[in-house]
Amino acid sequence: MMKKWRILILGAAGRDFHNFNTVYRDDPNTEVIAFTATQIPDISGRVYPSSLAGKYYPHGIPIEDEKNISRLIKEKDIDECVLSYSDLSYSYLMHLGSCVMAAGAKFSMLGSDQTMLKSYRPIIAVLAVRTGCGKSQTTRRVVEILKEAKKKVVSIRHPMPYGNLEEQIVQRFEKLEDLEKHKCTIEEMEEYEPHIAMGSIIYAGVDYEAILKQAEREADIIVWDGGNNDMSFYKPDLTIVVADPLRAGHEIKYYPGEVNFRLADVIVINKIDSAKKEDIEIVEKNAERINPSAKVIKAESILSVENPEVVKGKRVLVIEDGPTLTHGEMKIGAGTVASERNGAAELVDPRPYLAGKLKETFEHYPDIGTLLPAMGYGEEQMRDLEKTINNTECDGVVIGTPIDLARFIKIEKPHTRVKYELSEEAKVELSKVIKAKGLI
Repeated sequence: MMKKWRILILGAAGRDFHNFNTVYRDDPNTEVIAFTATQIPDISGRVYPSSLAGKYYPHGIPIEDEKNISRLIKEKDIDECVLSYSDLSYSYLMHLGSCVMAAGAKFSMLGSDQTMLKSYRPIIAVLAVRTGCGKSQTTRRVVEILKEAKKKVVSIRHPMPYGNLEEQIVQRFEKLEDLEKHKCTIEEMEEYEPHIAMGSIIYAGVDYEAILKQAEREADIIVWDGGNNDMSFYKPDLTIVVADPLRAGHEIKYYPGEVNFRLADVIVINKIDSAKKEDIEIVEKNAERINPSAKVIKAESILSVENPEVVKGKRVLVIEDGPTLTHGEMKIGAGTVASERNGAAELVDPRPYLAGKLKETFEHYPDIGTLLPAMGYGEEQMRDLEKTINNTECDGVVIGTPIDLARFIKIEKPHTRVKYELSEEAKVELSKVIKAKGLI
């Protein structure tokens, strides 16, 4: 009997499960020995359950910490490690590959056609070259355009299955109560709640073939709302990719962001109101060189502050989207820009006041600086976030996350939200492209 090819899937609780489901689950010639996990806290130590893993895996598949990869390759006689997570610098990528190859295994990545599912409904994919480019606000504008054209639109979000995987196979969010029903973390709510607020339905989960089948039944058109800088899980009819001139050049230095940059029908250069002219030009030149057939749309990210008096002349603690500051490597976010524009006297450094797991976050990502990432992957992190905010000596708190944190944690100081939307001018240009594709 021929020996099965023994595989480790290197992931972060999302793309890894999708790659397994679409490529390896029903393959009799391969055996996935384990998933490894990184980027997301408290993912390792779980098991991908047998109910999802299929007939060849009656005991499920263990999820191990990526830091043990060399030992796992040797102890488990691994033949191949398949990279299945995103937002990696090319330096990090090849350090990881070198580690795998030095341990004796093959290092590989799956191509877009191998993992993209096909739909009988039209699909618009909204992707990015890095985490925190403004992908979600672009997605919302696309949904607005489709709804205004009287289309029944459903969005499907890149996975964030951080809880009980068997309970998260297919998740449908239409009402705010659905967030509680599915026991969503802050990270999940940040992505789902804005869709619910605009009267739109959004799906997520673990099995994206099952999700697609359900979404197809209630939609005329589907919008893929990507995560990090990952590729689409579905074959798009139109691919919109958001680039960030505040990180000019990253569009050709990170995996798989450059894949998206090359695949794009439309490249949205966002945040031009905050970026330097020369940085915008770098992104434009890279677009012309790498993907000259793509249409380039330049967009402003329009910020608004609910209570400017909390900011003006005050010492403020700025809370930004967690992944944008951590593996997204951003030094500023919407809260920072809004604080500067509204005359904050000082941005207070939260590091002397960090509680619990947030200390570990700053140790792992020491370049975060004086901003506080809204890390909320579970109840413990949410409690640590609340304690850190309330311990910080400041006059007020500026919340630059997509949701109002004050709904979920008790903030004992004056606080205000920053909202951000893609500019109307960019919406008009996107509408023209969608119409030209015959999608409205």
